[in-house]
Amino acid sequence: MKFYKYLPIIGIAIFIFILVKLDVSSIIEEIKGADVNYLLIALFFLFLYTLSQTFKWFAIARVQKIEVPFWSSYKINLIGNFYGFITPSRLGSAFRLAYLKGFKGFHMGKGASNYVLDKVLDLCSVFLLAIAFSFVFKEVLSGSFLYYSTGILTLILVFLLIFRDKERAKKILGSFYRRFVPEKIKGRAKEIFESFYDGMPKKRYLILFLLLNILNWILLYTMSFFVGLSIGINVPFFYFLAILPITTLVAQIPITISGLGTREATMISLFGLLGVGATKVFSMALISLFGGIIPAIIGSFLILKSKSK
Repeated sequence: MKFYKYLPIIGIAIFIFILVKLDVSSIIEEIKGADVNYLLIALFFLFLYTLSQTFKWFAIARVQKIEVPFWSSYKINLIGNFYGFITPSRLGSAFRLAYLKGFKGFHMGKGASNYVLDKVLDLCSVFLLAIAFSFVFKEVLSGSFLYYSTGILTLILVFLLIFRDKERAKKILGSFYRRFVPEKIKGRAKEIFESFYDGMPKKRYLILFLLLNILNWILLYTMSFFVGLSIGINVPFFYFLAILPITTLVAQIPITISGLGTREATMISLFGLLGVGATKVFSMALISLFGGIIPAIIGSFLILKSKSK
């Protein structure tokens, strides 16, 4: 039985359970009473987030000499948002590779390295934020959280440094290539491998891309901060930077769609330590979720438009 197909149901079940346990009418009242001015500011930061989100992988593409215009990158990113929204751990955003075809300098291997670098640095930036602000909850979070987070981040960085080097990766993967890759596709596999490392960014660029990813997350968390203010969650921004990276990491566990359920449960637990009621936290999460749907909806229209041509 392929039980993994049903894993995303777990997160959805958690979401429904929280919704049932809370007073639904109170949640509706919280959302209806939200301050529109703060919501408009949140919407502005959502727009900045989509620009930043586009720019970080657009910058990688430019270093790789993939000649895709920024406006085209922005539309492709919105399409990636749609696929990412409906898949566990947002893995569906890899579909943007299909829309990069046709641009000068693009090859599937190069596009794959663009996606892998973007995702790895994205994950590293969340871990860095979570580790940097974990001391805020040092009395609640066990010491193992910091150790495990630091350990996982170190492993990811080591993985990145090892496989960033073409010759080193060739030595490691050579045995697998010779033994397990069917003869009829070895030529194609070699071509993709070569193009994967074609235009691989230098180390100094990786630091820049990592900083762009950190900025990207801070913009998204700023949006949530103003959503929180709109319904009366008067918690300093500092705590949002401490809580939301942890919820983001929990949301990456592939037992739900777009972090649904696991994200809300973690937010309720951590904001509860600051005296914020579960209803307000869930309402904030719900409004933020609706905000996150906006780029995905636009992306879905762009998909339909591209298919109608």
